[in-house]
Amino acid sequence: MDSPFAVPGNDRRFVAAARDLAPQFAARADAHDHEATLPVDNLTALHAAGLDMAAMPEERGGSGMSYQALGEILRIVGKACPATACIWTMHLGAAQALVSFGPPRYADALRAGERFANALSEPSGGNRFLMPLQHAEPADGGYVLDGAKRFVSGCEIADHFLVNALVDDVPAFFGVDRDDSVEMVPIWDSMGLRGTRSQLLNFRGTLLRAENRAHMVDPLAPNIIGLGLPWLSIGIAEAALDALTDHARTRIVPGTGAPVGAMQWVQFDAADSHVKLLAARTLAERAMWLADRKDPGCLPAAMEAKLYANQVAKEIAEFGLRVGGGSGFLRTSPIQRHFRDAQAGALMAFSVEVCRDMIGKGLMEGTGA
Repeated sequence: MDSPFAVPGNDRRFVAAARDLAPQFAARADAHDHEATLPVDNLTALHAAGLDMAAMPEERGGSGMSYQALGEILRIVGKACPATACIWTMHLGAAQALVSFGPPRYADALRAGERFANALSEPSGGNRFLMPLQHAEPADGGYVLDGAKRFVSGCEIADHFLVNALVDDVPAFFGVDRDDSVEMVPIWDSMGLRGTRSQLLNFRGTLLRAENRAHMVDPLAPNIIGLGLPWLSIGIAEAALDALTDHARTRIVPGTGAPVGAMQWVQFDAADSHVKLLAARTLAERAMWLADRKDPGCLPAAMEAKLYANQVAKEIAEFGLRVGGGSGFLRTSPIQRHFRDAQAGALMAFSVEVCRDMIGKGLMEGTGA
């Protein structure tokens, strides 16, 4: 019997395309991390494989790929190169909003291979990325924004930005084309996910054009970023478990002739890691299943999945350091990169602390499951 979370038959070609690309992404992941360079070739390859438009709605010229398939693709790409998966998730999320709710030119731009970036998070906004604090003032042709947005992944190669601001005290979303009013502040010197190059952007008198407004009926409706982020941590966790398993099988404990993996504590922790990873993946699959059915419970489910996936990724990556010992601490080992990358998911909105607060509050107030 097929799993209820299985990828639909029509979408399996997209998953196969991602699986074909994954080895070359993995081969370059360490270099992009070490040099903090954008994986432009990887992003170009995803577009050339038709995966950008695959995720867009059919009524706007896309393939209407299922969320279930998207999650599997993000897992595959995230395991191979998490920086690529992160930038691509943000690119698709910004494109989804502008293609679905903005003017038709954004679908044409995405189809032509132009790049999108998500510029919603404000320096003083914390996790309130859908509720901006900055006001846009009325101007000829739209509104003018003076403000900053942070953690804009892939901004250096972006042609279009999804930007929000308060218009008449109500959050409004716009597509902004790159121009001289958008200034990049090179602040990126991160511990992990270095290849995302998620810089700070200053908007100096930037015109938010009325015709480029994305008239989203419900900003809390199913969206690629909210549903996709758990899969980034799942991919990292899988890569970390593979790396520590490979080390444990091949590294011999001095004086014993037996591999590290023969020690009982390693086997016990490996079993726990395996089961926790299966549970995290099942939670994320459930959220995608709900999203494909347009169930309003999909985003609360995605929050639950993100909370657990973030924690599991950190636990497995830390287990990898214990198994790797001193050699796992060296830059030549993939174990240390997986450990650094695993920290990022818990910081992304909604952070682990905010997820715990919202889920726990719902339980205590009787409004959540």
